[in-house]
Amino acid sequence: MAFAGHCGLDIALATDATSVLAALFAEEPGAVLQVLQSQQRAVLDCLARHALADCTQFIGEPMREMRLRIRCQGALLDEAWIDLRRAWSETSYRMRRLRDDPSCAQEEMAGVLDEGDPGLTQQLSFDPQDDVAAPLIARGARPRVAVLREQGVNGQLEMAAALDRAGFEAHDVHMSDLLGGARSLEGFSGLVACGGFSYGDVLGAGGGWARSILFHERTRREFERFFTRADTFSLGVCNGCQMFALLKDLIPGAQHWPRFGRNRSEQFEARFSLVRIDDSPSLLLAGMSGSHLPVAMAHGEGQPQFQSAQDLQRCLDQRLIAFRYITNRGEVARLYPANPNGAVEAIASLTTADGRATITMPHPERVYRTVQNSWHPRDAGEDSGWMRMFRNARLWLG
Repeated sequence: MAFAGHCGLDIALATDATSVLAALFAEEPGAVLQVLQSQQRAVLDCLARHALADCTQFIGEPMREMRLRIRCQGALLDEAWIDLRRAWSETSYRMRRLRDDPSCAQEEMAGVLDEGDPGLTQQLSFDPQDDVAAPLIARGARPRVAVLREQGVNGQLEMAAALDRAGFEAHDVHMSDLLGGARSLEGFSGLVACGGFSYGDVLGAGGGWARSILFHERTRREFERFFTRADTFSLGVCNGCQMFALLKDLIPGAQHWPRFGRNRSEQFEARFSLVRIDDSPSLLLAGMSGSHLPVAMAHGEGQPQFQSAQDLQRCLDQRLIAFRYITNRGEVARLYPANPNGAVEAIASLTTADGRATITMPHPERVYRTVQNSWHPRDAGEDSGWMRMFRNARLWLG
């Protein structure tokens, strides 16, 4: 609890010497509860009502000083938090050095032992509870959006839910529908390619998805027509991001995008990362510039790989980087795991020059509601900051 809470503990065990080991290491059912002092009486009353009063004892409290103190029968354990955390993490660190990229293991260990790490924070340049699409939704018109998936994709339902909440009519469109001619992209105002283990998440899955389009003449023309229509927007997430990046020759203004390769850590990374929204043309991120937002991410191949240094420079010069990974201190993340995949310039998302197409490796659709976030500010409302992305798309369509 001291490690997870990033705090010190002051513990006093009221037990005789013969039961110290039993109190600390017994395998019977039990629980340790941390409660606010203002809620202490309510908790005790609840335990008493369930005949647990005789099983309950106070054992201590958290403290700001980064030490762990345990007193029992006159004996005292008093150790620095950092020393205990180092010992606790040492075995995992050494295993990771052998199994994964050694430099990533070292960078993560250094972060674990950073006593001054402030933890996740949120900083918004807008009010996430302000539904900018509400006047349009009130008119009753719900533009049609194709929620595109391939075999193995599993993010389509949460994506459709976010779009529905933003005022769209979401349609489930499978690649087999398009390849077989049963469905068409005509009549859709938006196209969203979802993520989550396409083709069983084998290496290069996004590439296989893209080639099923590029090598199918009719479907290739259909995608190209959709991307060039000035009244459409598109979003690619995770596998969809990889796929869109390989379709960049069909997407106006995307010619400098990178492809996405294996993570620097040589591992699948599933984390709750912190990103900063940059000033970019992306219509999805309008009015969000400067915001710091935690976001879910889960991928094995998320490292941007540019064809040339010139392409990277053009993305920088044209403000095509939509958001970047940052540290808990708000700095651009250069090291693992704040930069989870080794991304150059900490790139997590890119857009096109006209802002109509955006790609992102993290998953905003998985955290568009506050309750979906594994951490959030205590005063956060129903909608997380990521809901604004989908409402911006609805506002742009008018």
